[in-house]
Amino acid sequence: MTQRDRMLANIRGALGGGRAVPQADSPIDLFEPQPRDLLPKQFAESLATLGGQVFEAANIAEARDRIHQLLAGHTFIATPAPIVEACGFTTPFSRESCAAADCGITSADFALADTGSLVFLSESAESRLISLLPPRHIAVIERDKILADLDELFARVPHPAAQSSSMVIVTGPSRTADIEMRLVRGVHGPGEITVIIV
Repeated sequence: MTQRDRMLANIRGALGGGRAVPQADSPIDLFEPQPRDLLPKQFAESLATLGGQVFEAANIAEARDRIHQLLAGHTFIATPAPIVEACGFTTPFSRESCAAADCGITSADFALADTGSLVFLSESAESRLISLLPPRHIAVIERDKILADLDELFARVPHPAAQSSSMVIVTGPSRTADIEMRLVRGVHGPGEITVIIV
């Protein structure tokens, strides 16, 4: 009997339309875990559904070239994260420069494949303002930082408050809709997000 059949039998039993199937001793995992090598593809598909873009780079040089293409003469501010510095993008930080920049370039502590989310721990070497204030956000992440889902994130970081004053999970470009369901992007964060996986 499949998990679906078991679930439907339990519902029928609860409604009085059949006998419920006894529950297993351990909880049933309803989602099959993705093989690790498929996580970048799943992340890219999830983020694309939300209006973001993902590019894979074979190495730092390829990531640097992609960032140059994305900037195409736009002003930027970059965090001092090691992977961003390795790509050759460093700038001094100030609130004024964040407000004036067209693009913010950051890394991320983790990425979640199932939702296309980026995870930022505020005590990392990054200012959250760089990923939130400029209208375009470019994130450069290492392939091994892509996790399957929240369960894996909390297995890796079981007590986020012990190592960070906050954990921020960003899912796609900023968006909001009014009562008439008109979707507007970039209201309380960047309207465009691009992730480069190295």
